[in-house]
Amino acid sequence: MDRQKGIIITVLTVLFVGCPSCFCMTFGIASALGAGTYELGTEVGQIDPTIGIVLICVGLIGLLVPLGVGYATLVRK
Repeated sequence: MDRQKGIIITVLTVLFVGCPSCFCMTFGIASALGAGTYELGTEVGQIDPTIGIVLICVGLIGLLVPLGVGYATLVRK
């Protein structure tokens, strides 16, 4: 694979996997700090902080995907 295709794949991976992971981590941090609420019809409540911690972990795992793709496609072998 040539370098240009590697850059395109890396950029697309960052856009479609990295950015949503950052949003997931942001929501996870807010939920873990107690700022997360939900509204389901007439029911309103707090989101459990453990859900926030799980979202932070999922976001961190999601950030590893673009790093791995970038390394696999851009590092010369």
